[in-house]
Amino acid sequence: MRTALARAAERLASSSESARLDAELLMAHALGLEREALLLSGLDGEAPAAFEALVARREAGEPVAYITGRRAFWTIELEVGPGVLIPRPETETLIEAAVEHFGASGPARILDLGTGPGTLLLASLAEWPRATGLGVDRSEDALAIARRNAERLGLVDRAAFQSGDWADGIDERFDLILCNPPYVEAGVPLPRDVAEWEPHEALFAGPEGLEDYARLGPEIPRLLGPGGIACFEIGAGRSEAVSALFAVRGLAVSARPDLAGIPRCLVLRNLI
Repeated sequence: MRTALARAAERLASSSESARLDAELLMAHALGLEREALLLSGLDGEAPAAFEALVARREAGEPVAYITGRRAFWTIELEVGPGVLIPRPETETLIEAAVEHFGASGPARILDLGTGPGTLLLASLAEWPRATGLGVDRSEDALAIARRNAERLGLVDRAAFQSGDWADGIDERFDLILCNPPYVEAGVPLPRDVAEWEPHEALFAGPEGLEDYARLGPEIPRLLGPGGIACFEIGAGRSEAVSALFAVRGLAVSARPDLAGIPRCLVLRNLI
């Protein structure tokens, strides 16, 4: 295994910034182990026959999360696959902002707009055992994965999912609204494993990357309950532009940085 991992990392170095990590995750997947257990094993055993094919898929650009079918996020692990956006560590900034606002008591009712595989909703429900929530997405494929994730995590009784175009038709008020909308400007080059594999409708949002924020801005004041907050992910360098779209709707806006110090989450509150 040690030799196979070294060779795989060499093969992946030109196509991945995390070649060794990718190789280890693929080896662990081939063995049916967690990566930590693999590293503790000593790496002296024979590499499984399936490993070579997994490395070839990664070398061709397929994301590791699609190959293994899973991705860790916050305190949970999610099933992921083609057709859903792969959860990123920076998106955890939205959960951090919500934890800072609500503390251990948590929100009672949560709305996740563009839920994908249930990422933000299910992480929130795992954080606050008394909360319930609704996840909305236009993709039936994503909703099917979200429902499987809820069932596997034991959250099916507290998580509902429905097909919808953002907040259209929703007239309930929520304590916490979470949203990671598309925000990449059309035509911006992306890494190969993103551009060729992940759903473009979850990435791109018009020539300035602002279309979905502009559409959601008028909806947030009516959806937020008293004392509630909405947490929106934003792209690097977009804090000022997106904040203006929400501020004009009468919302108080503050920004929270991710671990790299980049403003990543806008926290919105009703002023009245």
